Amino acid sequence: MMRQLLTLATLVLTVPVLANPLDENEQRMVEWIDAHRENAIALLEETVNLSSGTMNHDGVRKVGDVMRRELDALGLTTEWIDLPPETDRAGHLFGRKLTGSAKKFVLIGHLDTVFEADDSFQGFRRDGDIATGPGVDDMKGGNVVIVYALRALQEIGALDDIPVVVAYTGDEEKSGKPLSVSRRDLVEAGKWADYGLGFESAITYDGSDWGTIARRSSSDWILTVEGKQAHSSGIFGENVGAGAVFEAARILNAFYENVRGEEHLTFNVGTILGGTDIDYSAAQNRGTTFGKTNVVPRSAVVHGGIRTISQDQLERAQAAMRAIVAQSLPHTSATIEFSEGYPPMFPSEGNRSVLRVLSAVNEDLGRGPMQELDPSRRGAADVSFVSPYTDAVAGLGPLGKGGHTPSETIYLESLPVAIKRAAILIYRLSNAQEND
Repeated sequence: MMRQLLTLATLVLTVPVLANPLDENEQRMVEWIDAHRENAIALLEETVNLSSGTMNHDGVRKVGDVMRRELDALGLTTEWIDLPPETDRAGHLFGRKLTGSAKKFVLIGHLDTVFEADDSFQGFRRDGDIATGPGVDDMKGGNVVIVYALRALQEIGALDDIPVVVAYTGDEEKSGKPLSVSRRDLVEAGKWADYGLGFESAITYDGSDWGTIARRSSSDWILTVEGKQAHSSGIFGENVGAGAVFEAARILNAFYENVRGEEHLTFNVGTILGGTDIDYSAAQNRGTTFGKTNVVPRSAVVHGGIRTISQDQLERAQAAMRAIVAQSLPHTSATIEFSEGYPPMFPSEGNRSVLRVLSAVNEDLGRGPMQELDPSRRGAADVSFVSPYTDAVAGLGPLGKGGHTPSETIYLESLPVAIKRAAILIYRLSNAQEND
């Protein structure tokens, strides 16, 4: 999704000359953010230098300690939320300030990265206004935006009246199960808030900034197929039937022919094993198989994923897939199981109303209007857990590229831009009237 960013670096990283459509408080925040640009970069460097892959629990907690220090300094009441041992995750950092009469916000980031402690990609490296490092784009840059946007609001005295929950999850890249446990506190914050803001990286292409008001769901499915083992000379016969692999092939082809095609619905096969004997670990996404060309296979397993724009679309797709699975070839049987996963962030009118405010902020910062991003350009994220309960937008972080790769990069000039955008958005939304 970020492949066009390099050709747009001049557009993206130019500091705009403002026509000063901002009010006095907003202008003060802009000036304060510009003056503290290097402080924000220093915080980013500090956290990137702490390796915090999801399964590196100690590293995740160390990043949490740094962000807790920052939230404590803002006057928030902080809490490290431990998860049950069976989830095998480090936990989450929440900071809360529940007082104030303005609109209520939940601001969402995450402490973990995809780079575990033994990964060779470690450490923050800066070359002028470009920096690389694990999590610099996804999403330690966004975590810094949250802190400095709140600091800017504190500088003008606006934070006192704004109730806010900052939610830094510790397992966004590989969430603990069950999600009803690992995302319970985030869901509760979403039910409490008037607005949910997600701070993963921004999107810019085709000469424009784009706003995220929708993200698709992400969940897994596993198809298990059984056939009758026999000598291959009898395959397709009355007593032997089709075998497990042909049945798996029938099912997958029917998925392709009959379920595929609806807008925003996609499903993928990641792994398929078939033979006389198979051994597959869904947790490890790997397995082994044994079979002979002269033996009809008795087992097959297919592990895939599915993404949808709404819960209704997900349920319809699942029903269609189950119906196909039930139409077994002779002497075969199959079952399909769907796992829990990240829910969709539906493009509601409430989300669009927040985007209109964000677009106006972007224009007032000299960057032009923000269009609505195609949800197929973004993956799943924690903001989806709050979006059923509150109006939400995402993509409020800085601009980068190469997330989840050893070339993960952030454009440092985009960091103050993102902070300004977030601070002014919160400032304007906090005093919004119900009929705005």
